[in-house]
Amino acid sequence: MFGNYLRITLRNLRKHKAYSLINIAGLTIGMACSILILLWVQNEKSYDRFHANADRIYRITCNASEFKAAVNPAAMPDGLKREIPGIENYVRFTHLTTTLFEAGEKKFEEKNTFYVDSTLDQIFSFEFAAGNKATALDRPDAVLITEAMATKYFGKENPLGKTLKRNNSDFVTVTGVLRNIPANSHIQFDFLMPMSAIAQQDGDLRENRWGNFNFYSYLLLEKPLADKSVEKVNFEKKMDAIFQKHQEGFKVKFQLQPLTDIHLYSNLQVDLAGHGNVQYVNIFMVVAIFILVVACINFMNLATARSARRAREVGIRKVAGALRLQLIMQFIGESLIISIISLLIAIGIVFLVLPLFNDIAGKSIAISFIDGKIWGGLLLMAIVTGIISGSYPALFLSGFKPVKVLKGSLNKSGGNLVFRNALVVTQFIVSIMLLVGTVVVYRQLNFIHTRSMGFDKENLVYVPMTGELWQKKDAMNAALKQDPLTGNYTIINELPTSLITGTIDVQWDGKDPNLQTIFPSIAITENFIEVFKMKILAGRSFSKDFPGDSSNFIVNETTLKVMGVRLKDAIGKKLSMWNMKGMIVGVVKDFNFKPIQHPIEPLILHLNTWSGGYICVRTTPGNTEGTINALRKMSATLNPAYPFSFDFIDQDIANLYKGEERLGNLFNIFSALAIFISCLGLYGLSAFMAEQRKREIGVRKVLGASVTNIVYLLSTGFTKLILIAIVIAVPLSWFAINSWLESFAYHIEISWIIFVIASVAALVVAWLTVSYESIVAALTNPTKSLRAD
Repeated sequence: MFGNYLRITLRNLRKHKAYSLINIAGLTIGMACSILILLWVQNEKSYDRFHANADRIYRITCNASEFKAAVNPAAMPDGLKREIPGIENYVRFTHLTTTLFEAGEKKFEEKNTFYVDSTLDQIFSFEFAAGNKATALDRPDAVLITEAMATKYFGKENPLGKTLKRNNSDFVTVTGVLRNIPANSHIQFDFLMPMSAIAQQDGDLRENRWGNFNFYSYLLLEKPLADKSVEKVNFEKKMDAIFQKHQEGFKVKFQLQPLTDIHLYSNLQVDLAGHGNVQYVNIFMVVAIFILVVACINFMNLATARSARRAREVGIRKVAGALRLQLIMQFIGESLIISIISLLIAIGIVFLVLPLFNDIAGKSIAISFIDGKIWGGLLLMAIVTGIISGSYPALFLSGFKPVKVLKGSLNKSGGNLVFRNALVVTQFIVSIMLLVGTVVVYRQLNFIHTRSMGFDKENLVYVPMTGELWQKKDAMNAALKQDPLTGNYTIINELPTSLITGTIDVQWDGKDPNLQTIFPSIAITENFIEVFKMKILAGRSFSKDFPGDSSNFIVNETTLKVMGVRLKDAIGKKLSMWNMKGMIVGVVKDFNFKPIQHPIEPLILHLNTWSGGYICVRTTPGNTEGTINALRKMSATLNPAYPFSFDFIDQDIANLYKGEERLGNLFNIFSALAIFISCLGLYGLSAFMAEQRKREIGVRKVLGASVTNIVYLLSTGFTKLILIAIVIAVPLSWFAINSWLESFAYHIEISWIIFVIASVAALVVAWLTVSYESIVAALTNPTKSLRAD
């Protein structure tokens, strides 16, 4: 039976090449797009699931005065383990640190370095290529490196037992080599060193502090805890109570975040970079479904358009004794064969475009030839697509009455008109929603790139103050001032692009004792405001003419709102931070110092008198390269043991939104392809209508109707369907884009013009698509249209 279906299908494909090409093209593109999207979704949902104990690992997060962060105190994990039953073990990570490593002639600054507890292997399942994972982090001079780093520093030599010079001072010994960290791990690193190596230098570790939140901590529980379960709620209450015993009065709530939720559900501050967003996963899942639905509708419309050509075949088969169920199975079988053919071509396309897709998406997705789940899923997609696509044509064609068909009196407008029109309206709804989404995504990304940050981000180059630079600050300042290319500079402890520090230890007269707002801060030098071209709203910037500025402060507008102080009353207002007592000498206009997903927070600026950070220079237009060379020479003179490195503020800001930009590009590409498939469907419907009404068109032409009259006649029905689709699509698309934009603290306003543009575009695309078949029908010789079939 299947062989018979296959022969009939292949014969029809050869006989009607144009129809076959359009039909298979629509399904192929739809499947290829859906496969790529589903591979991306699968990758996003696979994060951290490779760990053997993934379902029992939880990260401790906190919420202090609506400041949600991924860090906690150094002493907390051990304190919890001692007091709460059910905790098997824990491991802590520091923030990523930049470390200089040297092996022979090879010397590099590495930015992906963690200090970690020796319990790492008891919690996580990072795979070792060499070394004893149980003891690899026991000695304080140990270092674990990945295979990529082993090759980078030691080539083909066995790295175990070899030494690396660290920060031009001490030596560390390679005690283990890890397989390269999987791309679907939210923890990415190249080097790991034991926490014991910094236990005496780090005050939090040395004094076992509960007040500073500087560590990422993971607990291994004896059993998984269901989200929002009583056990989980009670566990979190116990964490809060234990913390209060050590930090009474500090209002913080702690949560257990499942390891497998971190990548997609971490809208937290002070977090590791590179997280995804479950909202984007849901959006692309919907887009994948939309594309497949549109492809299926396309197939149905094209199959229905050819119904008259197969009516005699149905009639003859019924006269010969074929049952309707057999005919239904035949047509669905044909649909399944076409669907499988489309799937095979789609898989080939996916393999060809996957490298480009990975480049656009920033992924390293691959299709495994031995993964039965993937191939089973693809086959299931083909079967479901084939059944859905073929079901309506099968029911429609198998319902023809043989007597009417063989007499030539078949009602060619048959079929469920309401259902068919509903399919077309669905296509338009999808098209309009995708068009609206494309416009909004483009405008929001453009808004991000062009929005004023509150300072001039262009022409700002910075150099990390590594090695001896801070110890030679006087010589460094003199060198910077003497060179006209570097004279416009400031030294800051953190870059004003994504601050991770904050304190509640801020006091002022009249402060509500229950208020525990977190205040980020930046340590700056006197000319910070001028270098970054910020606006002082009241008072002044710091100045060497005022020695007392070493204990004074500049605040932003939001700080005044938190303090309940008016701008005109701010200057001279007493303020203290970390027991450093002074007063407000200036108010700076609010500026973004975190990604625009976060609203502007209160900020305190104070003089950088105790720490280094970054030399930030504003270059003059056309002299950027010369400025970098001047900085390179200074670094070679003052800090010869460290390699020179630099970067740009505007590039850092662009990197903050690289994920959104990549997803925006993917959305636009898939939207364009979905609209293209919709056009194929519209073409199919126009062909159907033209074929059903060809005698009517012939009669009208004989009676003197012009080509314009006939094209207008055939297009009128589409216009009505489009208007219905617009009425449905506009509120749906408004809800969808509003939900997406709410993830940004600052975003574009949803304008009615967006919906007008999308609606008009849908109309134009539909009319252009339909016009071809309408014009062909209008130009056909009426004698051919009126001739008996």
